[in-house]
Amino acid sequence: MKNPLYSEGISVTARLANLAALATKALIDEAELTPKPGLVDRRGPGAHTDLDLGLLRRSALALQPTFEELARTAYGQRSSRKLRERLGEIGRDGENKMMAITNGVNTHRGAIWILGLLIAGAALSAASASALEVAQVASTIAELEDRHAGSRESHGSRVCRLYGVHGAKGEARRGFVHVVHVGLPVLQASRLKGVPERLARLDAMMAIMTTLDDTCVLYRGGVPALHAVQAGARRVLHSGGVTTSKGWRALHELDQLLRALWVSPGGSADLLAATLFLDSCSYSIAFHNHASMERDKEFVWND
Repeated sequence: MKNPLYSEGISVTARLANLAALATKALIDEAELTPKPGLVDRRGPGAHTDLDLGLLRRSALALQPTFEELARTAYGQRSSRKLRERLGEIGRDGENKMMAITNGVNTHRGAIWILGLLIAGAALSAASASALEVAQVASTIAELEDRHAGSRESHGSRVCRLYGVHGAKGEARRGFVHVVHVGLPVLQASRLKGVPERLARLDAMMAIMTTLDDTCVLYRGGVPALHAVQAGARRVLHSGGVTTSKGWRALHELDQLLRALWVSPGGSADLLAATLFLDSCSYSIAFHNHASMERDKEFVWND
C-alpha cells in the first residue's frame, strides 16, 4: 500500500501540512489514551498537580504551526549543521509559544525535540522510506551540533548527568530505538492479532516502559522509582498484556504504585507519541480498522 502522504494529486504543501497534523494528532492521541499509569488521561491528572487533559490538548494544537514550519524548513534540504541550527531555532520558538499557552507549564518540551526531529526526517525522506529509515535520517540531524542551543540545564539534562543515562537527546542520536525497535513492533504485531487499537497502544507503551531510562521518573523518584516502573511494566506484559484479566490487574496495580510514588513516565509518553506519529506515516496504516476502534468501547477502567 502506498504511503498516503504521497498519494497522487496531493501537493507538497499539503503533504507537509499533513505531517504537522499527524504529529499534533499523535500528541493528542497519547494524552487521551486511557488508562495510563501515573499519566494524564481521560480519568484525570495522574501523578500531576499542574497538568490536565485540556491543557495537553491546547498545548498540542498550539504546536501544530511549529511542526509545519519544521517540515517546510527540512523539505528539499540535506542534513547539515545549518539545517540543524535552523530547526533548533524553530523548536525553541515553538517552545516559547507553548509555554505562553500553558502559563509556563512544561507540557511537551521533550516531545518538541523528538517529534520535531522525526517530522524533519520524514520531510527529508523519500516517499518509499520506512519508519526505520525516517528515524535514521532524524538521528543524523540530532547528532549535529547546534551552536545556538545555549547552556541552560533542564531537568532532563541534569538527570542525564547525575545518573549517566541517555535521555531524549541520546534516544534521538541512537536512532529512536524505543520507537522503531520496541513501540512500533509491539503496536503492529498486536493489531495483526486482532487486539483493539486502544489496548494495542497500551501494550506498546508498556513495552517502551520496560527498558527506557525515563528521565521524568528519575527526576521525581530516582533509581528505585525507575526500577519500580520497569518491573511493573514487565509484569503487565509477562501476564499476557492488557487484553488478559491478569495483565489488566497488573496495569491497575502499576497505576496505583506510580500515584503513590508520585512519579509519571513522561519520557515513555513522548516516545509513544513518536511511535503513533511514525505509524501514521507508514504502510502500517493498512492495519487500522474501524471495527478495532469500536471494540475498544467494550473495555472500561474499573477501580
